[in-house]
Order: sequence, then C-alpha cells, then structure tokens
Amino acid sequence: MLRYVGIRLLQIIPLLAAISVLVFIIIQLPPGDFLTSYVEQLKLSGNDVDESKILNLTAQYGLDKPLYMQYFIWIKNIVLHADFGTSFQYDMPVSVIIGERLLLTMTISLLSLIIIWAIAIPVGVYSATHQYSPLDYVFSFLGFVGMAVPGFLIALILIYVVYAQTGVAITGLFSPEFADAPWSWAKVRDMLPRMIVPVVIVALSGTAGLVRVTRGMMLDELSKPYVLTARAKGLSETKLLWKYPVRTAINPLVSTVGWTFPALLSGEAIVSIVLNLPTTGPILLNALMVQDMYLAGSFILMLSVMTVLGTLFSDILLALLDPRIRYGEMRA
Repeated sequence: MLRYVGIRLLQIIPLLAAISVLVFIIIQLPPGDFLTSYVEQLKLSGNDVDESKILNLTAQYGLDKPLYMQYFIWIKNIVLHADFGTSFQYDMPVSVIIGERLLLTMTISLLSLIIIWAIAIPVGVYSATHQYSPLDYVFSFLGFVGMAVPGFLIALILIYVVYAQTGVAITGLFSPEFADAPWSWAKVRDMLPRMIVPVVIVALSGTAGLVRVTRGMMLDELSKPYVLTARAKGLSETKLLWKYPVRTAINPLVSTVGWTFPALLSGEAIVSIVLNLPTTGPILLNALMVQDMYLAGSFILMLSVMTVLGTLFSDILLALLDPRIRYGEMRA
C-alpha cells in the first residue's frame, strides 16, 4: 500500500508543474491587462492619467518583464513563501482577500458533500433493492428534477417564497451587525442557521446525480452470481447488501471525489451571487472580469491543485476498498 501511495505522489509532481504553467497561460490569454483597463476607465471618466504612476505600477507588478519571467517570479513566491501576489483591484495580498472566503466556501462544500453521501447511498440502495416500487418511482422523479433544475433557480424561488410568507430575507451568511465584525462565538452562532439554505441548495443537484449512479451500480451488482450464492448459503439480506454489493457499488462514488469537491467550490458561484454569500465564487468571477491576474490565477490554481489532490485521495480510498486496484497498479 505504501508503494502504491508513493507512486501516486511521484506522478502528481510533474502534473502540478504543468498545471501551474497552463493556469498562467490562461490568465494571460485575454488581450491587455488590468493596468490597460484601469487607464481606459480613467480616460472614460474624464480623469487625467498619471504616466509616472502607471510606470511605477508596471514595474511593481513586473508587467514590463517577459511572460516567462513573470511566471517564474509568481510560482517561486508561491512555492517558497506562500505568497500568491498582490491583487491589482484591491491593492492587497491575495492570501488576505481569499483566506476567510476560502474557509467559508470549504465549510459549505464539505457540509454539502457529507449531505450528498449521507442521502445518496441509502436512497440509491433502497431504490435498487425495491426496483419499480412506488418509492423507487418517487426517488427517480425527484432525482431527475434535482439534476434538471439549476441551483440558482432553486435559490431564487426559495428567497421569494420565504420573503413573501415571512418578510425575512434569507440572503447572506451574517446578520448586518456581524457582517464586518471580527470572528467570535456570537458570530459563529449567527452564521450557523443561515448556512442551512446554501448547504441544502448546493447539495441538491449532487445528491440527485449520485442517487442515480448508486442505483445503477447496485442493480448491476445484485444480478451477479456471488450475490445469488451468498443468498443460497443463508446470509442475511442486510449483511449481504452492505458487506458485498454496496462496497463494490460505491467505487464510482469514491472515484468522483476528485472532481466533486472542486466542482462544489467553483460551481456554487452563481448560487453565492444570488444568495449574497461572502464566498470565493463572486470574487473569482469579478477577478476574471477585471483581469486581476494574480487573484484569478490563484483561485484557478487552487481549484486545479484541489482536483489533483482529490483524485489522489480517491485513488487511495479505492485501493483501500478494493485490493484489486492497488495490486493491478503495482504489477503494471
């Protein structure tokens, strides 16, 4: 097992290096840069452009250097000093801007992921073992609805219904008096009830999709000869299901952890805008729109790294659940 993990760790090092290069190329693709947009905005508003200030900012951010030099400066500071650069728009270190937002986003995403798994596996197993029953049809219908309806639309409907019935706005994660206050137990207690709505909305579509996957995999496993043999030997139905078919059927679910978690981090952007959440989604979208390269690049790099690490975590879990995987990898 240690050898398998070591091989996986060695494989991700060149992959992370290639990802960092691609991220830097992507954030450089749009024409112009932040300073160009800044100058254009000044001209449109009728303000004078201070050429000396523009030159100073260009030198400060290294925009007068070749692209490969800008890349090496950027990645060296990240690797050696955990310095993701300075945001042009906010004139603040990127780590300061995204620190609290990333923590809130990860909290929402982790809670959503726990809800997805806690609901999807039992419901999928029930639907497979009670195929074509009334509840199976209900769960299938709800699954299709959850996959078809976008999360931001559910958020809009929920906001309207709650406000129309109670006059209470459920947007935001904090009450007005705690929005800009330093962290305290009172602020945490204020946040927890307000976190229920975004967590449930973000979890809906993921739950619907995994219910369908679990049901399909369970139906495939239940038709295999080893299940019939175990039943013929008198093994109880509950022990049979959870010890053998379920263990094999959740392999595809485990393999999706690598892309599910980053998808939750990036996919909640529109939901966050609708619900006015202080998470990474809105600030990433704004950074891309104004070409704040270090802020946008840091977000994209983090999501990419999390995808790679999530895939590594999935591979390790799969190897623990199914020894055939690690043995096959080591023989290869």
